[in-house]
Amino acid sequence: MSNPLRGEVIRLYKNLLYLGREYPKGTTYFRERLKTAFMKNKDITDPEKIKKLVDRGDYVIKELEALYFLRKYRAMKKRYYEPEH
Repeated sequence: MSNPLRGEVIRLYKNLLYLGREYPKGTTYFRERLKTAFMKNKDITDPEKIKKLVDRGDYVIKELEALYFLRKYRAMKKRYYEPEH
């Protein structure tokens, strides 16, 4: 029996894996944590719970994107503005 949300879960996993390449603590650290989180929830079959977990994963994606954007902004600011004392 195939779960209709399976494709959405796989999409989420791939997106998180892609975003984990630039994680500050390293790619392997991020990949291990990601795999652990997904394996912990692998036995959930209730579509409502799966939907909540996917929404939580989408929230994590937004947080990672914000983290990366902030890091790039700080690097640009450091390059173009003199340090404030």
